Amino acid sequence: MSKPLLMGVLNVTPDSFSDGGQFFDLEVAINAGQQMARDGADLIDVGGESTRPGSEGVAVNEELRRVVPVVSALAARGIRVSIDTMKPAVAHAALQAGASMVNDVSGLRDPAMRKVCADQGCEVAIMHMRGEPRTMQLSPTYKDVVSEVRAYLLAQAIEAEHAGINPAKIWLDPGIGFGKTLNHNLKLVKHLDKLVDTGYQILVGASRKSFLGKILSGEAAPAPVDERLEGTLVVHAIAQAAGVKMIRAHDVPQARRAIDTCAAVMEADQQ
Repeated sequence: MSKPLLMGVLNVTPDSFSDGGQFFDLEVAINAGQQMARDGADLIDVGGESTRPGSEGVAVNEELRRVVPVVSALAARGIRVSIDTMKPAVAHAALQAGASMVNDVSGLRDPAMRKVCADQGCEVAIMHMRGEPRTMQLSPTYKDVVSEVRAYLLAQAIEAEHAGINPAKIWLDPGIGFGKTLNHNLKLVKHLDKLVDTGYQILVGASRKSFLGKILSGEAAPAPVDERLEGTLVVHAIAQAAGVKMIRAHDVPQARRAIDTCAAVMEADQQ
């Protein structure tokens, strides 16, 4: 059984929920991306627009200014790069700069984004999100969150294939924390096998999410971002055991060790 890929998170923003401002300087961002690669990340996910709950968008030109130099520098050093964006123009520019994957939290809703990805022949991550970042946490409701998220992702994957995207390059992401309550997130994690059985490659991004803070310290006073590592790694292990093929993480060294440990246990009978 192959190990899941590890995607390192590199937010080149002043306001992301976990590391906003930490990598806003160009050289700091480039150095951080290189360090993540040395620490075991298989690819670096570069984002220039915060998608935390309640966040406002940024202009295309500003997002381009933030991400393209970082993508170009990392790709030039032989590091595999993903671009985390909802904007077709940003995706196109990043792919031209050397990115090989588009991670779209809006789920490739925009036909122009589907065309960019099809034309460039890149990998794509299609994520489920209820609404948009600014409004997604305003009383999200589902009759059956697992089946609804699964159906949405399958429909978007079919749209992507119709646009000319190779199904082998499609990744589906349940969107943990994007328009979901604590219980919705827990159900999605518990039933990741229902996504794995679609046949598409599955990506999970639960790193440092607020639902973990609520589990660890209660909904009234969630554990702060820098105290959610243990919960993050447990979810990573559950995802890996379910057959998820890519894990997105902020804490790359720890996530790498957890993946390797899980793989050793899961492969014990094969040795």
